[in-house]
Amino acid sequence: MPPILSSIIRDEIYPIDGASDAQLSAIDGIAKDFDLTVEKLSEIIKHFCNEMDKGLAKSGMTVPMIPSFVTGIPTGNEVGTFLALDLGGTNLRICEINFEGKGVIKVKQQKHKVTEDLKAGPAYQLFDFIAECVDKFLSEFKEFVTVQPEGVHEKLKLGFTFSFPVEQTAINKGTLIKWTKGFTCSDAENKDVVFMLQEAMKRKNVPVIVTALVNDTVGTLLSHSYKDPNTLIGIIYGTGTNGAYFEDIHKIKKLKFSDDSKKMIINIEWGAFDSEKKVLPLTMFDNKLDRESNNPHYQIFEKMISGMYLGEITRNILLHLIDRMLLFNGYSSKDLNRQYSFETEYLSTIEADETQALDDTKKVLEELLNIPSTTLIDRQIVKRACQMVGLRAARLSSASLAAIIIHCEKVKCGSSVGIDGSLFEFYPHFSARIKKALQELFGADADKIKISLARDGSGVGAALAAMLAAQK
Repeated sequence: MPPILSSIIRDEIYPIDGASDAQLSAIDGIAKDFDLTVEKLSEIIKHFCNEMDKGLAKSGMTVPMIPSFVTGIPTGNEVGTFLALDLGGTNLRICEINFEGKGVIKVKQQKHKVTEDLKAGPAYQLFDFIAECVDKFLSEFKEFVTVQPEGVHEKLKLGFTFSFPVEQTAINKGTLIKWTKGFTCSDAENKDVVFMLQEAMKRKNVPVIVTALVNDTVGTLLSHSYKDPNTLIGIIYGTGTNGAYFEDIHKIKKLKFSDDSKKMIINIEWGAFDSEKKVLPLTMFDNKLDRESNNPHYQIFEKMISGMYLGEITRNILLHLIDRMLLFNGYSSKDLNRQYSFETEYLSTIEADETQALDDTKKVLEELLNIPSTTLIDRQIVKRACQMVGLRAARLSSASLAAIIIHCEKVKCGSSVGIDGSLFEFYPHFSARIKKALQELFGADADKIKISLARDGSGVGAALAAMLAAQK
């Protein structure tokens, strides 16, 4: 007898016509492991709220709840021009941000690819590369560099978005806890990243002073707040995932802080949530991914929902079915056998494929992954696997969002949420699935939660942080 699935999985099941009993039984068994009922989501949310409280009370907790030292809330009326630097994953972005008031922003920017050699080499090489890119940007936008009468360049104020776990001790000081997203640069962990960047600026004679350090999620929250002052939460659903929100300072019990401000942005760093594996519904496919990753037992939550890992989870499912002679007639390919070869972009393409013969899915499998001739049943099974992984990721994402709203006691009064990241923006049904889960959790109150895309928010947010720091 096949497993009984929740209505959520049944509602979204993609049909598999003509499959054998063994194939259907196997795929339904996997679907059960990926199923997230409202009851399970509520259990995860309760544990998430408890972990948030622990992180606010004491340093070194699994969910670190890092104070950002950003205490101002943008009104949308701020004016001025600032530099921003955004180091997140595959790209380095340098921006000139001009705030014109009334929520209006103008941006000039350049992007540079961060090579695998830079990600894995000595830290000083990475920061020298960053300084050189900033210098190139200033050379091309010379009107931004004002020259003093004596001919000395004015130090330009820069906000630095650094999208890695950092223990922050001031608005312009932060120690790297651990590299993520494939970075492994030596001699950087447990060191102040602002100091390392400032030293590189000095070595390269770049007239810039780093006045603010923010996480990309903090930047997204600030950026969205400039356009909507009622914003409570900023979130990234992309290559990685994280959340930030405005917290009452008196609730941050671990913080010795003297300031007239009532609010401070907290960088949750929720990717590490439940690394103890107490409540998250990990499958053998997740455990295989974690075991073979470059950071086993770390960032467990992120590995279940972020764009960097969804393709690998799906690849593990496909290989499992191949090994049981239930997919592709038992044949794989050199490409599919390679770790991380099944990109999350492929999942997006396959989930969006509505052609009768699943032609786009066929192209991914046969042309990009070089799998020998596939049948329609093969392609239907692959689509079902992608659907399960994508649906679970969205529902887990809703749990973290719901936990913040409950923690802040905003269920009844509503709030605005700014979300950035390719997963939220481009992955089929991702935002709709989050909203559907929130409706299941909160009922009619879910309609009070305003969720909006905050595209490229991290750069603008870094500049805003630099502005707020200057005002302080």
